[in-house]
Amino acid sequence: MPFHSRNKHQGHYNLGALAAANPALKPLIIAGKTGERTLDFSSPVAVRELNRALLTVHYGIRDWDIPDGYLCPPIPGRADYLHTLADLLGDSHDGQIPTGPKLVGLDIGTGANLVYPLLGQHEYQWRFVGSDIDQHALANASRILEANPRVQPHISLRHQPDPDRVFQGIVEPEEQFDFTLCNPPFHPSAGAARDANRQKWQKLNKGKALDESPGLNFGGQSNELICNGGEGGFLSRMIAESAGIAHQVFWFSSLVSRAANIPSLEKQLRELGATDVRSLDMAQGEKHSRLLAWTFLDKKQRRAWRKARWPQPHKA
Repeated sequence: MPFHSRNKHQGHYNLGALAAANPALKPLIIAGKTGERTLDFSSPVAVRELNRALLTVHYGIRDWDIPDGYLCPPIPGRADYLHTLADLLGDSHDGQIPTGPKLVGLDIGTGANLVYPLLGQHEYQWRFVGSDIDQHALANASRILEANPRVQPHISLRHQPDPDRVFQGIVEPEEQFDFTLCNPPFHPSAGAARDANRQKWQKLNKGKALDESPGLNFGGQSNELICNGGEGGFLSRMIAESAGIAHQVFWFSSLVSRAANIPSLEKQLRELGATDVRSLDMAQGEKHSRLLAWTFLDKKQRRAWRKARWPQPHKA
């Protein structure tokens, strides 16, 4: 399944141009099996330097970095989520994607990398609030914003003091968000996270035997990867909380990596009164994923919301 048509990261990376923008990438370029230039994608250093280069070349972000051990997400996959979400907004807006700073998104678990707000602000000029339970992650996200004064006014950060809450303590009374997005922790335990990474490492290295437990090529703190009940448990709690702010958000959304979780989540949403539930297939490189989106607004409320907050669509 190819990337979204608006995704900037189609085909092979231009490693020469990327290394010119980020010289630290140059010594990490290696020869592939057929002589082509590539990277060792099982290396966390290579993945981080590639991200830094991609954000510089394609999104104008300076001095992006994350502390050792924090989640280093693949930029192409994150871009796909945003473009798919933009299409969903456009589908709700007479086929035209609403852009500009009047639209505000909430990124649940924005992390030290701040990737979704950085990409979404560049691609669609949306404003963002990024929340996280990890104050060290938010401190690094704040440093990234300070290094990029162009985007700093459009992205704000909030600390979630209760690790068992998603929206409570973050969304203020009467505050409205046009969309939410989230890449939920998907492992129920540290052991499950290690097993999944071992499988990923072996796939990247074509089944080569392991001498020792590999590190995570994409990094990640425990709160970024692990939660009670895994992905399904986290999303069920998110959905339950979303009903409490049903009329403060136009579209709620989250990535769902396990297709088996979808039926029970859709059932829960319908029982809570969601008026529209969408499961949208997405590509995440070699990984297949999907975006689950839902709203509690009826058609009349959606029209009123669009008229009050979104740029009016142009007449054909």
